[in-house]
Parts: sequence; C-alpha cells; structure tokens
Amino acid sequence: MYTMASSHSSSIVPQSNSSKPLYRKGLDPSQQLGLVRSLPDVCPKEPTGDSNSLSNEPSVVADQHKWTIYHSKVNLPAALNDPRLAKRESDFFTKTWGQDFVEVDVLPSPYLPPINKEHFSSYVQQTSLREKNHERWKSICPTKDDYNRTAFSHGSKSRADLDQVPKIFMKPDFALDDSLTFNAVLPWSHFSSAGGKGSRDAASAKLLQEKLSHYLDIVEVNIAHQISLRSEAFFHAMTSQHELQDYLRKTSQAVKMLRDKISQIDRVMCEGSLRILRQALTRNNCIKVYNKLKLMATVHQTQPTVQLLLSTSEYVGALDLIATTQEVLQQELQGIHSFRHLGSQLCELEKLIDKMIIAEFTSYARTDLNRSLEEECQVIEEERLVSLVFGLLKQRKLDFFEIYADEMMATAKNIIKQCVVSTVSQIDEIDAELVTKLADQMRMMNFSQWFNLLQNIFSKFTVFLQRVKATINVIRSVVLMVLDKNQRIRELEVMAAQKGLARESKVDNDLAYLTHEGLFISDSFSEGEHPPAATNTNFQRNASPSSSEPSGSDSVSDPECTTDSSSSKDHTLPSVTPGGVEIIMTEDIKLTDLELGKIANNIQELLYNASDICHDRCVKFLLARAKDSFLERLNSSEFVSLSRSVEMFVQDTEKICGRKSMSLRGALQSQANKFVNRFHDERKTKLSLLLDNERWKQADVPAEFQDLVDSITDGKIILPERKSGCVEERKPSDFLTVDGQKYAVVGTVLILIRIILEYCSCVDDIPSITTDMLTRLSELLKYFNSRSCQLVLGAGALQVVGLKTITTKNLALSSRCLQLIVHYIPVIRAHFEARMQPKQYSMLRQFDHITKDYNDHIAEISAKLVSIMDSLFEKLLSKYEVKAPVPSMCFRNICKQMAKMHEAIYDLLPEEQTQGLFLRINTSCRRHLKSQLSLLNVINDGGPQHGMVAADIAFYTGNVQALKGLKDLDLNMGEIWEQKR
Repeated sequence: MYTMASSHSSSIVPQSNSSKPLYRKGLDPSQQLGLVRSLPDVCPKEPTGDSNSLSNEPSVVADQHKWTIYHSKVNLPAALNDPRLAKRESDFFTKTWGQDFVEVDVLPSPYLPPINKEHFSSYVQQTSLREKNHERWKSICPTKDDYNRTAFSHGSKSRADLDQVPKIFMKPDFALDDSLTFNAVLPWSHFSSAGGKGSRDAASAKLLQEKLSHYLDIVEVNIAHQISLRSEAFFHAMTSQHELQDYLRKTSQAVKMLRDKISQIDRVMCEGSLRILRQALTRNNCIKVYNKLKLMATVHQTQPTVQLLLSTSEYVGALDLIATTQEVLQQELQGIHSFRHLGSQLCELEKLIDKMIIAEFTSYARTDLNRSLEEECQVIEEERLVSLVFGLLKQRKLDFFEIYADEMMATAKNIIKQCVVSTVSQIDEIDAELVTKLADQMRMMNFSQWFNLLQNIFSKFTVFLQRVKATINVIRSVVLMVLDKNQRIRELEVMAAQKGLARESKVDNDLAYLTHEGLFISDSFSEGEHPPAATNTNFQRNASPSSSEPSGSDSVSDPECTTDSSSSKDHTLPSVTPGGVEIIMTEDIKLTDLELGKIANNIQELLYNASDICHDRCVKFLLARAKDSFLERLNSSEFVSLSRSVEMFVQDTEKICGRKSMSLRGALQSQANKFVNRFHDERKTKLSLLLDNERWKQADVPAEFQDLVDSITDGKIILPERKSGCVEERKPSDFLTVDGQKYAVVGTVLILIRIILEYCSCVDDIPSITTDMLTRLSELLKYFNSRSCQLVLGAGALQVVGLKTITTKNLALSSRCLQLIVHYIPVIRAHFEARMQPKQYSMLRQFDHITKDYNDHIAEISAKLVSIMDSLFEKLLSKYEVKAPVPSMCFRNICKQMAKMHEAIYDLLPEEQTQGLFLRINTSCRRHLKSQLSLLNVINDGGPQHGMVAADIAFYTGNVQALKGLKDLDLNMGEIWEQKR
C-alpha cells in the first residue's frame, strides 16, 4: 500500500511568478494558452545513457529494493498521471505485483449503438430556418447589452448624484421637530456670531444654504426625470377624466327627464285616488265609536264573572280577567264616569286572590311531600299545581319556592325519624321504655342492623328527591313556558314591524302628508287589512259566562285602541308539561326575561337544596352513631361496604339533582382518614417484618400470584377474587411472567405487589381517599427501596438475617425485584390519575421521584457488580507476568471468575442487561491489563511477549464469548497495546 507524503520541493500545482491568474474572463484564448505551465518531472524514466543525466533523487524503479517511506518525495497518483509520459513501461507493475497488472483495452459496449452525423441531420433541418432568422434579427436589433449599457450609464449617473445627498434626508421618519435631526441638518456652529466671528459664520451659513440648494436641485432633476419616464401614463389619466365628465353630464340629463315624467304621472293618476282614501278614514272612525260602546257593555259584566271563577277555584282565569279589565279601563275607557269605582273594587279582589293562592300552594306542597314514599313519584293533581304556579307568577309572588323549601326541610326530618322508629320497633334487644331517646336506641344496634337502617334511609331519601324533582320540573317548565312565550311574542312583534316597514316603503313619502285630520294614509291601509271580527276576542272569551252581547260578523276591530299587552293576548301558544298536561297559554304575565330566568335558576337551586338537606340529615345520622367510636372500630370490609353505600347514594342524588353535595362525603372523609392510617400502618408493619426476615433468595411463584399479575391488563388494575376449593392445583413456577418478560423475585416482592393492588382497589371502593392513598403508597414504595438498599447494598442483611455474605446473586435478584416495581409504577400512576381531579395532578410527581430513586438504586447495584469484578481484576492482573505457560494462570482465574459471575446473574437478569454488564466488566479488565502491560513495557512489536499476551487475550475472548448469551459480544481488546516505537 502506497501512502506517500509530498515534499515542498515537488509541488503538483505549478507556482506562477505573474500575478495574473491562469484563466481570466475577457482574455484572448491565445493569451490564456500562454499562461499554461508544464508539470515537473515527478517520475523520471530509468537511466539509459550517460550517467551524468541521472537525477540526484532516488528512482522508484531502480531503487525499489532500497526505498522506504521516508525517502518519498511525491505521491502515487502524481506518478501515475504524468502528462508527458506517452507510454509507460509495460513491466512497471508486473515486476512487483505479478502478471495480473497489465494494460487491457476497453471493449465497446454492446448496448450502445455507434453515433455519427446522420443521427443529427433531422435536428439540423428543423432548426436551420430559426437559426437564419436569429442571425438576421441579431444584425438588425441592437444587443441587450448595448441597450442596458445606455440605461445603466444614465441610471448610474443619477445614482451617483443622489449619493451626494445625505442619507438623513431619505429617512421615512425625517422630521425637523426632532432635536437630533434638526441639529444634524442645521448645526448651531454655523449661526454662532459671538467672539467676533460674524463674517466667518455668515460665510459658513451661506455655504450651508448653497449645499442645501444643491441637494434640492439634484432631487428635482431626478423627480423631473422620473416624471418624463411616466409622461404617457399622466396623459392617459387626463384623457380618462374628460370621458368621465361626459358620462356624468349625460346621466344628469336622463335623471331630469325621468323626474319630469314622474311628476306628470302624479298629477294625472294619484290626486283622484286620494279622495277615496279620505272617505275610508271617515268610515273607520264610525266603526271605532261602535266598538267602544260594545267594549263598555262587556266591561260592565266583569265583577259577576270574577265571582263565578273564584267559586270554581279558577284563580288564574279570575286574575287574567281582572288584569285585562284594569288594562282596558286605564287605556281604552279612561275618563268614563260610570266606571270610576270599578278599578278599586278589582284591586281588593286581587289582594284577596293573592292570599287564597299562597294558602292553596302551601297546602298542596305539604300534601305532596308528606304522602307515603311507597307511592309512585308522579306529581299529584298536576293541573292544580300548574294553575297555582301561573297565579303566583301573575301576582309576582316570586318567593313562593321558599314555602316549598320549608316543607322539604320538615319532611326530611320526619323521614329519618320514621325510619329509626320503624327499625327500633323490629329489634327485640332494644327496650323503648327504658331507652327513650332515638339517638340512644340507634347506638344500641350492631353494624348490620345500623347499616340496614342507613340503606333504608338512603332509599327513602332517593324516592323523596325523585318526587321533589318531578314537582320542581313541572314548576320550572311552567316558568320556561312563560319565558318562551315572551320571546315568541317579541319575535312576532319584530316580524310584524318589519312587514309594516316593508309595506310603507312601497308608498311614496310625498303621499303621507295628503291625509285627513293628520293621519297617515299608510294607517288606513293597515287598518283596512285587518279582518273585521278579530278585536277583543280574548277579553270577550274571558267575560263570556255572563255576557249577552252578540259577537258575530258585525263586530269590527279597533286596532288603534288595542294596546300592546292586549294584542299580545291574541297569541295562544300551546305547551305541554313533563306530566303531559297541555296548557294553552293565553294569560298575560308581566315579568321580564331577567326575572323569569332568575326564578328558573332559583327553582333549579331548590332541587340542589333538597339534595343538600338530605345529605345534611344523613351526616347528622352518621355523626350520632360515631360518637362512641363505633365507626373507628369497623374492619376493612365493613368500612368499604359503608363507603360504597354512601358513594352509591351520592351518585344517585347526583344523577337526580345534577350536582354533587359534599357534606356527606366530607363527614365520611374524617372517618376515612382514620381508616387509611390504620390500613397503611398494618401493611407497612407487615412489609417491615417480611423485609427483616427476607434471605434474598429466589422464591417460587405460586399460581395465585401469577393470576394476580395477569389480571392487570391494558393498564387496568382489578384485584381478582380469591378462589376457594379449587379442584386443580397448579404447581408454582420459577419466574413471574409480566408482559412476556420473566422476573426472578423474592417472596417479599410478591407480597408487595399484592399490597400495591390492595391500595389501588381501595381507591376504587373509596374514591374520597385517593390522594391520601397516593401519599401512603408513595411512602410504602420509598420505604421498600430504602430498606432493601440498607439490607443488600448496605449489607444490613448480614446482621438482621444472619447471611454470611452478600453475593452477586443477591445483588442481581435485588435489582430484578426493583425493576419489577419500576415496571408497575406507570400503571399505578395511570390508575390514580384516572381517579383524581386535574388540579391534583401535581401530586403525581411523587411517582417520578420514586422512579428516579429506584433507577438510581438499580444503577448502584450494577456499579457494585462491576466494582466486585474490578477489584478482582486489579488483584489478579497486578501479579500478571508475560511468561510461559500460555494461557497464563492469571487469565485462567479471570475466565473462571467471569464464568462464575455469568452463572450467578444470567438466569436472573435479561440477556441485554447481562451483555451490558459484561461490557462494563470487560472495560474494567481491559483498563487493568493495559496498565499492567505498560508497567511491564510490553508493546505491539511482534515479539515473543507480544505473542504470549495475544494468546492470553484470545483465550480470554474465547472463554467470555463461549458463555451463554455473550456470543456476539464485542470485547474490543485491541486498545491495550502501546503504539509501536
């Protein structure tokens, strides 16, 4: 292999004495050829004549046996590419490298046809005409370079002139009111006249003025030049302006002619029609007088009709009739002497109806809530409830829901009292005569009796809330119907107004002033479009029981006298309540959308209050039983049953009411905290005892623990039920299989896995203790990590358990157990995260810290295994001597220890971890061997010592790669040698 370093004396690129480059753009080809320099003789021929012509430098061919790399002056490519050598010696390569290095002629490719001029004949024929035209136009037209050179010369001259103007004048934010800009343009030194320098200052100021004038001339010249370039566009714009003025003149004349024609049509065709419209207005005035007399006759029958409606408990109808009559008296019959006392009489009737409606609603609420809970949850007498709610809304009694809230509170207290009395009466062990108080009687029950009583109370309250929800839904639907009615009427009024504006827009505004008695003609149009028998239908319907006036086709409407509220009564909007009661809403309830929305929200809040009342009563019941520490003495299964029952009741109430009530959960939380503390203390004590008795040997995995691990699928943690009385007994396995990987574990870790699943299962059963359980579980995992580190890495097991020594197998087994826990930490984290609120996610960072601690512990164990072998290598290789026999005893012992290490950890750790560990161990061995060889001054020189060391390394490599799973391990032992000197 030829790798030669070129010397300074034999340069491949020739150095020219001239400063001109070899090839420069614009030079003549002949000049360029003259600059070419010949290359030096880098490979002289063999001497064939006079010895004086020989070169002083060594010849590659003549001195090939004496030549070394230190005599090299050029490299091989320069020697082989000599441009002056027409033909090289045929035996140049064959002398040294054999007969295979001969010149071979390159044969033509059989896949490429020969190419000649005939292949280009068709292309030449096609382009010949275009080439002739191109040559002809090139001789006629000036070249682009000449044209650009002229424009460039002028542009460069303008640019050079503009460059004289300071850049400050070209800035877009140039303003003389800026002090810095002003001082830069007009320096104060030019205007200073102090110190007897007036003449010089005047000259300086004049010079500044001339300079600024010169800048102005340069800018004006450039502006004039730019305008001259765009003169055609200016003339074109002026021409377009004249054409536009001609178009406007013609349009103005056409508009004038059109207005004249419209004026003639108005005089000929419209003035006669106005006379007919005035007569229509006179007829409408007569109709208004007739309707007014008819309305007075109807109002006269109001009081008898109200008395009749009250006798049948039709409060809403009576109130609607009173409101309508009051409205008619104030707006349409105001000032009539015969009706002067009717308004006050109707007000007294209205106050009486208010008291009657409130008393009726209170009676209905008490009857509805106190009926038997075994009945259905349907609303009783729904039509009566709807009528009462409409009446209360009409009279603006907006706090009627407070009456219902008071009745709910009383009913909830009564439900618990009845349940306790009923349960105590069925227990023979409790003597009601000796123990008179219900709370004392309740404390005498055992857990099953008390728990059944609690479930009975929960069921009663569930039915109670369903009944309250049904009633409140009816009340709220009535309020929403009224709100919907107001919105629909408003939409209809807006649509009617838009239609009226559309009709008025069709009539010329000038006709509006040609009316009779100041009324618009558009009013007569709109009045004539109403049907004659559509006025006061609602009022006449309310007064129909005692009205004897005919309401046939001769009754004519009076739109002018109809108010907005009375016109709104013409809209009858059918609605259906949740119970199926259809309501024709013709009542006028004067409440704003804001008030109705507030009432609807308060009614919905009433349902939430009902849930809170039930929960508060249950809390008092729970605390009354917890006074004698009864709940603290419950075992895990009993407390879980209590928590599940409470959680089920809370979820049921949440489904019914749509909101969570936290009082019952809060009361249970204090008991849950005590339960969590006891739960955690028991398991921590159990784990501590197991660790203190653990001998850190591989344990058999019973089938139930394998089933326990298999139950954790897709990240879902579900604690399987223990099977009792299994017919088939499965044998325990040596390893725990998790997601296809085998884990060698100790017995304590199996129990720890079950304890972790118990924590997760307890969170499912009692969601309120999720955060507490997370904290306790984190503490438990940290305790296992720290305690196992003390026992294994810290060798605490020697004193606690009595182990003789901590072996590599103990270390590998401890590492594998930690890896199993690390594998399940993400699953545990996801389990807790799914049951926590987003604001509590910060607590999940504890799992990140735990994972880091576990990984650090695993890394420390790996480092400990490497350090064990490192100390062994240091001890063995410090005595290593390069002498027979080969392989040496030192390397035999090293390979023996490597085999022992492999035998101890291979079945415990995965193959990739084993390979990584042995790579680190091999690195330690290589480092110690390199240090020892350096001390022994053994180098890579091919001598006997080098051969013996190479044999030891080969023996070491072969033995290591012969171990199971380490066949393809790259030991890379070549770095131990010093460089050849």
